[in-house]
Amino acid sequence: MSEQKRTFVCHVDDLPPGTMKFLPVGKQGIGVYNVKGDFYALSNYCPHRGAPLCLGPVSGEVRPGDEPYELTWERDQEIVRCPWHGWEFEIATGNALALKNHKARSWPVTVEDGSVYVEGV
Repeated sequence: MSEQKRTFVCHVDDLPPGTMKFLPVGKQGIGVYNVKGDFYALSNYCPHRGAPLCLGPVSGEVRPGDEPYELTWERDQEIVRCPWHGWEFEIATGNALALKNHKARSWPVTVEDGSVYVEGV
């Protein structure tokens, strides 16, 4: 049985919550994000028009509140927005927020002995 390939990204301390580390692998590269202590990896390729997705800002989303004209800020640091056309993707899943049939490619991330790895790369 062959062992699955994995790539070292960095030490956990070098990727604090709210930050992203770029991994220059493959054609476009991969962004590895720390979202509130959980690690995720997304392709640096927006499925809309091929923009460098990981150069986009990380934010949350505005949702309607309980009262008229009330808005709430939710999911802080969980969404990445494409720098070209503003498409938004969940960092944890790669799913597009507006169009459910679009998705940015993602990879599993593991942490072992204080080191962060992307699996399958």
